[in-house]
Amino acid sequence: MAIWTTYRIADAATEIEDEKFVLPVIQRPLVWTEEKMELLFDTLLKGDSFGAIMAIEEEKGAQPLFNYRPFTKDGCFIPSRQAGTLTQQQLFIIDGQQRLQTFYIGLKGSINGKILYFDLFSDYNSEFEFKFENNMSSLPKQTKEDRAIQKHLWYSIKDLLQKLKNTGKYKQIVKMIIEENSISDESHKDCIEENVLAFYENVLNSNTLGISKVVINKCLPDRTEEESAIENRQKIVEMFRRLNDGGTKLSSFELVASILKGFDWRMENFLNQMLDSYQDIGLSQENLIKLVFLLQDNYSKEMSLLEYSDANFAIKNADKIKAAIKALKNFLDKAELLKFYQNNNSSFIPLFFIVYHLFHKDIEVLKIERYFDNYDSGNTDFPLMKKWLYHSLLNGVFRSRGAGWVPYKTGVKKILEIIKNFRNKDFPTGELFKVYNEKLNAFTIFYSSENLHKLDKDFLFFLMYDCKPPARVNDIDHIMPRKILSDKGIEWDKINNIKNYQLIDYSTNRGNKNDTPFAKWINGADKRGEKNVKDKKAFLRLHLIPANEDLWSEDRCLDFQEKRAKIILEKITSYIPS
Repeated sequence: MAIWTTYRIADAATEIEDEKFVLPVIQRPLVWTEEKMELLFDTLLKGDSFGAIMAIEEEKGAQPLFNYRPFTKDGCFIPSRQAGTLTQQQLFIIDGQQRLQTFYIGLKGSINGKILYFDLFSDYNSEFEFKFENNMSSLPKQTKEDRAIQKHLWYSIKDLLQKLKNTGKYKQIVKMIIEENSISDESHKDCIEENVLAFYENVLNSNTLGISKVVINKCLPDRTEEESAIENRQKIVEMFRRLNDGGTKLSSFELVASILKGFDWRMENFLNQMLDSYQDIGLSQENLIKLVFLLQDNYSKEMSLLEYSDANFAIKNADKIKAAIKALKNFLDKAELLKFYQNNNSSFIPLFFIVYHLFHKDIEVLKIERYFDNYDSGNTDFPLMKKWLYHSLLNGVFRSRGAGWVPYKTGVKKILEIIKNFRNKDFPTGELFKVYNEKLNAFTIFYSSENLHKLDKDFLFFLMYDCKPPARVNDIDHIMPRKILSDKGIEWDKINNIKNYQLIDYSTNRGNKNDTPFAKWINGADKRGEKNVKDKKAFLRLHLIPANEDLWSEDRCLDFQEKRAKIILEKITSYIPS
């Protein structure tokens, strides 16, 4: 059953401030941009529809279905609180959070340190202009050419609201604004009056906000109080899922997160805490939820089959999951892969299984957390995991294309089938390599000049350059210029090959090196007489270039590449345990 109630926008903002409107734990944080918020105020003042709000009405003295949090006044996320008996009647907003947040922030708060301003010279017949800004001096001064008034008159929304509330007479405020700004032009005065009137009518005077209050039967037939609460929560979460078909859509995993939080409010803190600590290595909300499923040996669980047991598993094992992920980050650091994951959008899939292996060890939580403290002595898992991960990354096992399987379907399924049989045993590197050899188009742990170009280029560069992420200003440069080699009839796959690639800054690559023979460039100087390469030995060492200058001629490019391939192979294999 639903009951419709209408509100003035200003009253709704006050009720939000008094926590009469709150957000149930299933709601996600604020996601709207400043621009979208500004457009909503334009829609409001035009009198256009912006959709209804849906809420659960909870009575004073009741135990609410969901724990909740207040609306944010500054855009920062506020953790949910555990709800006891309510001290006042409250509306738990199920649909319309972003719109209500926008009105509350615009009228009473700020976003990113910026408050909302209204241009009182807006062309009220076509567009009401709003802008979030830190201060008046940062606001635009000149307007679009097609506007009637070729300048702005910005006014703080909070100030305008307060003055209109204090007087209740919009004409008095119009007169005051005109006097404050010494406006003499009659058309400008009319414009101010029309804009202030539109704001007054749609924010303070008219019931422009519609709220559908959903009434819940908390005493279901043949159910205990707790059983009724669980069933009602599931109904509300399902309603929340269906309502998401419109508005600002949640991803499938945002919906999963909402459902899990609906089962147990502590899931919000669990998810947020983990993301705050480990987002830098690629632990997204989606990956964290996948991990919760995977740890239960159910990697492909459908959202429609989510159960209370999933949230209960995560909360019950939260400390152990946190310890395993902390150990994972320590492993990446000791294995010299931390910077790769922090600076490369690499697949998280192999990291799932390192966490899985650690989580299922029958040891204390503190020992899991410190599992790799002795990585270099007496830890049998460390070299096996490092070897498996390095070879997996080099072969591009978890690339979305080209590996020969769908990584999060066939890949995860086949790896899980193996690894779950090795709980409390050494990490099964050899058995996983057998799976790779059976299922992938190509996999090898033996690297040569012939297969070097088939390996994952991003990870190769990472290893070639001392396990340091390439600078963002770097280009992939042909050491021996593509045009020169092409003119000499060298095959395309010999030109565009890792053996002929280096990373250098784009200004050099696109400057005097461009199409210049390599030997001439490396030994040459620019127009000002400065050497192109000031420290030649360091340059050769950095880019793994053969020191024998006889090989630097484009006529000997194939000999150069073979020699360089040996240097690259020595470098990358030096990181991998034998």
